[in-house]
This record gives sequence, structure tokens and C-alpha cells, in this order.
Amino acid sequence: MAERPKAVATVRINEPHVRVTEWRFAPDAETGWHIHGHDYVVVPMMDGALLLEEPGGMSHTAPMRAHAPYARRAGVEHNVVNASGHEYAFLEVELLR
Repeated sequence: MAERPKAVATVRINEPHVRVTEWRFAPDAETGWHIHGHDYVVVPMMDGALLLEEPGGMSHTAPMRAHAPYARRAGVEHNVVNASGHEYAFLEVELLR
């Protein structure tokens, strides 16, 4: 299996109480496996789809709608893959306290 390209993370705000990271994905790019240490909000910047790979081999594709945010709690473990067929981006807002 070919290695996927890596998504590019650019921190836009980094304060003691909040961090905002812009994630940009080429087609089929991935974040790599990670565990979220803080509660967070994702704000899609465009329509698309993300493949969410989860521990134990489970995965599902989630449709994303521009400017339709969703929130998750700390402890989420996954690998996020761009399944949109085109470049994709979202903002991740981590609540640090």
C-alpha cells in the first residue's frame, strides 16, 4: 500500500486558553494517527468528505459542509483522511482550559 501524503497544519492562534490550527489536505492526504488532548471544535472551510479511521480497524466517511462546525471531547483517537477528491481544509479550535 502506498504511503499517503501528509496534511499540512498551520497554527493561526496559540494562546493559553485556545489554539486554532488550519489543516489543509491534498486529495487523499492524512493527518496521521493522533489522540486529542483537549476538547475541540472543527469548522469546515468548504464542502467535502473525511474518512475517519478509528482504533481496531473501524472507519467511516463523514460529509463536511462549509461553515457547519461540530465539537468533540478530549480523548478522541483517529487518523483523518481527505476523501473529497479535491483539496480540502478545516479549522480546528482546541479549548486548552
